[in-house]
Amino acid sequence: MKVATCRKYGAASGVRIESLPTPKPGPGEVLIRVLATTVTVADWRVRSLTVPRGFGLLTRAALGWRAPRQPIMGTEFCGEIVALGDGAQGFARGDCVVGFSGAAMGCHAEFKVMSAAGALIHKPTALTVEEAAAMCFGGTAALTFLQDKAGLQAGERVLVLGAAGVVGSAAVQIAKAMGAEVTAQGADQHWGVMKALGARRVIDRNASDFTKLGQVWDVIFDTTGAVSFEQARKVLGPEGRVLLLAADLPQMLGALCNPVRRQKLRVGPARERREDLRALAAMAEAGEYRPLIDSQFDFAQMVEAHRRVEQRGKAGSVVVAVAD
Repeated sequence: MKVATCRKYGAASGVRIESLPTPKPGPGEVLIRVLATTVTVADWRVRSLTVPRGFGLLTRAALGWRAPRQPIMGTEFCGEIVALGDGAQGFARGDCVVGFSGAAMGCHAEFKVMSAAGALIHKPTALTVEEAAAMCFGGTAALTFLQDKAGLQAGERVLVLGAAGVVGSAAVQIAKAMGAEVTAQGADQHWGVMKALGARRVIDRNASDFTKLGQVWDVIFDTTGAVSFEQARKVLGPEGRVLLLAADLPQMLGALCNPVRRQKLRVGPARERREDLRALAAMAEAGEYRPLIDSQFDFAQMVEAHRRVEQRGKAGSVVVAVAD
């Protein structure tokens, strides 16, 4: 099978298309022919070793000191089941499925083995293959932060920073589906997109300082790492919460050690659970969640796809077609 590999940390030009043996499913596993996958900010961070402040050594220790231990990146996909291992239940050959390997990666390949009991579900009928391939990374992060970390309630006021990004665009839709009043901040060229996602109000990130608009929010979700807790808390309501998706190590430690921050600041990783994929699929079937797609590339254009993720001005996911 063909795979896209990254065998050293560095620029996108280091990504290569190679041939490796097609894996076989073990007990309780399924083999999936990948139809489409994505290149996400997670792939960029691992490939380039661009991580939040304080995580450089920790990242090398976890992922590989000189090069990634897992050379095949990719966290999510949509594909077709072609073989089942002994005892694999819930699926059949020919089923179209959506999978989320998360930190284990390995989705930038023509074939992928997954546990039948893992983060794997049938594709929502309301989504195209490309949209289904892009539903997990941003959707699970937004759901984790809004639902679990913030405990978002209907009627609360939410500000999403970076609302045209992968996580931000999912957060706008999910917050609205949860009954919140959503304000979206992003570049002016994406105003129409953010409005279409369901934002009641849009703020230009280049022209407006959200702390000086005279408005108060119950939840501020920074998906970009652009603001600090101290900036955001100025416009928080009495029970307000600040969600930092790209928190650095000092911010995480501050969330644990400072009583004020511990009360209002939410950081930490997103979940990688089947239940969350099912929740996202239900929202998709109800017309409440549709992954935003920025651009699409062929598998042979994996380097170009990585470069697109690095560019400013992207709106939504970068999708890569692996098979027809």
